[in-house]
Amino acid sequence: MTGAAGPRPGAAALRLTVLVGEGDRHRHRPLYSEIVHRARAAGLAGASVFRGVEGFGASSMVHTARLLSLSEDLPVAVVIVDTEERVRAFLPELEELAVEGLVTLERCEVVRYAGRPGRVGDAGAAGAAGEDGA
Repeated sequence: MTGAAGPRPGAAALRLTVLVGEGDRHRHRPLYSEIVHRARAAGLAGASVFRGVEGFGASSMVHTARLLSLSEDLPVAVVIVDTEERVRAFLPELEELAVEGLVTLERCEVVRYAGRPGRVGDAGAAGAAGEDGA
């Protein structure tokens, strides 16, 4: 399922944050990429990946972009926001992936959720994909 309508502005929502290492893999694909693709397949409103410049986790080893030897496994955050019901329904996917890292849930309020007109999969698109040249 793709092209989900997403949470309504003013509605309560849940933010799922998954903190993993850039080098973490599921089979041969980066783990963060696998999470994003599964979120899309599950019909969630959206997912974004943010690469950190420095951090440490359960191992207490600091990973930083300043040291060449450790720059290959920088911290990565996958952030997903949708309704509580949809986010909680997605949690078993993370269990299946055996994510090693930190997974958090925070309540939040949606202020705005809109895509660019003409983009494929946007709820507001008038069916004319490619109007903006994308």
